[in-house]
Amino acid sequence: MLEFKTIQTLKPNTEILEVIKDYKYKIKNGKVKHLLHTNLQVIEATEYLITYPITITILEYKVRFLFFQL
Repeated sequence: MLEFKTIQTLKPNTEILEVIKDYKYKIKNGKVKHLLHTNLQVIEATEYLITYPITITILEYKVRFLFFQL
């Protein structure tokens, strides 16, 4: 069975909160998890669920760029 350990909890983005402040919404914090016994990490998105006046879901992922120079 796969075992995960949460290494970071992602907080909501203030810029997105400013845009959706006039709507009814729910937020689910994102997480960065480490797959135990490997060097792999899994990212769960921060989810913004707008429920009124329309139903829409916004997913925000944390992205880490790796740059290599030859």
